[in-house]
Amino acid sequence: MGNLYLVRHGQASFGAADYDQLSELGGRQAERLGRYWAERGHRFDAVLMGSLRRHAQTWEGIRQGAGLDLEPLVWPGLNEYDGEAVIRAIHPDAVDKPLTPEGYRKHFHMLRDGLSQWMAGTVSPKGMPSYPAFVEGITSALDHVRKHHQGHNVMIVSSGGPISTAVGHILALSPERTIDLNMRLRNSSVTEFQFGPKRHSLLTYNTLPHLDHPDLADWVTFA
Repeated sequence: MGNLYLVRHGQASFGAADYDQLSELGGRQAERLGRYWAERGHRFDAVLMGSLRRHAQTWEGIRQGAGLDLEPLVWPGLNEYDGEAVIRAIHPDAVDKPLTPEGYRKHFHMLRDGLSQWMAGTVSPKGMPSYPAFVEGITSALDHVRKHHQGHNVMIVSSGGPISTAVGHILALSPERTIDLNMRLRNSSVTEFQFGPKRHSLLTYNTLPHLDHPDLADWVTFA
């Protein structure tokens, strides 16, 4: 059996003009995860990641922390959906960046609504694939890992949408439950699958072993 570790990127720049950029804390989260694995002698045989900047920055932090010397396979199917496009598909005038707790609640309420409609095929967010095509981008990465890395330790660096979709796929969850998983994923969290020739199985979800210390409570973030 092989082991697949799906890592959500470190804290990005939610609310800024360019979300696709790790914050200073996001870089530290990634580097600490790498150090956590290195301290326990945990090694990897292969790495896949999406093509977004925050994926590359997260991998770089992990690589530095763990002292890894691997060339990641860039897999665009592991990229996140465009949250702003999803919201605009059902609320064309929703352009304000959330700046208050109420603004954040409204933002994620609209996002959930938009995701539900996109998954159902009732809206087509501009510049985005259909939901079945989005799922195919993720499952193709899982198939690649299963085909080429039997018995290996493999890392995937991606985002909340793809990781929750991967979990939803192997557990045959409804779209609503998959959205629930998506909304709860924490930055730099680790979700672990075990895999054989035919299937993946879920072992752990959304864990933060590298931040399990009282002094690091404020390192736990969701965006």
